[in-house]
Amino acid sequence: MTLESKGQNSAVLDIALSDGNHIPQVGLGILRVSDEETTPVVLNALEAGYRHIDGAAGYGNEAGMGRALAEAGLTRGDARGRVWVTTKLRDSEQGHDAALRAFDRQIGLLQLDYVDMYMIHWPTPFDWRSGETWTAFRELKEQGRVRTLGVCNFLPEHLERLHRETGEWPAVDQIELHPTWQQRDTVAFCREHGITVEAYSPMARGADLQAGHGLISRIAGEHGVSEAQVILRWHIENGTIIIPKSVHADRQRENLDLFGFALTQSEHAAIDGLDGPVRAGHDPQTFSYA
Repeated sequence: MTLESKGQNSAVLDIALSDGNHIPQVGLGILRVSDEETTPVVLNALEAGYRHIDGAAGYGNEAGMGRALAEAGLTRGDARGRVWVTTKLRDSEQGHDAALRAFDRQIGLLQLDYVDMYMIHWPTPFDWRSGETWTAFRELKEQGRVRTLGVCNFLPEHLERLHRETGEWPAVDQIELHPTWQQRDTVAFCREHGITVEAYSPMARGADLQAGHGLISRIAGEHGVSEAQVILRWHIENGTIIIPKSVHADRQRENLDLFGFALTQSEHAAIDGLDGPVRAGHDPQTFSYA
């Protein structure tokens, strides 16, 4: 990891990936943001110092994201390298030829020459096409239109199947991960195979702010920070990439300001102890974005 100063009160870590690229550890998620609203939301985040925006075809707002990047002057030239842009393939468009056609549409909506990371959104084991999809992804990377290849919601058995079919591990696995749903087996598998873990819903859509019968609030009080900052700091200390979502500029700035304090060993261990059996989102074995 390397430190790069961004803003008066924060220093955003870059995480080194197995493919040699570096991704900002804190990004902005834009799930369930309308296309129209996405443009000002992303512009606010860029103004706050975000260098990493996480989108997807399934979110229906790539055009809004592209408008924001264009308005900020980040779509071409040297400025393009200042922001990490992730998008994901819609599950109904998996497969070699379909994925290539989808990418052409997506990169047009984003107004970019390349994306930093392209991801298979769900493993869809009931309609598995990840192997042939990965072949298309590899071609896009060889063409310089994608820098890093990743997956979302892949469990160890899905990662192993992809590796059997392609001989490759993804650089990143983006999974639901928060204090009350830590997916320790998947995290351990990823670390063993050089796959960096990225957490979506890092606060369980807000539910974990009240976790531990006030534990998070007590820790926040000790450090003079918010409950959200405590949870996000826990992720940072675990070496996890995080993409908290907020449409509010003040919350965006708060979610980026995580490097002026550190959890004690006992505080971190107490949050580790909140792990539980209930996810906030969908089951990777059954869900897909049509």
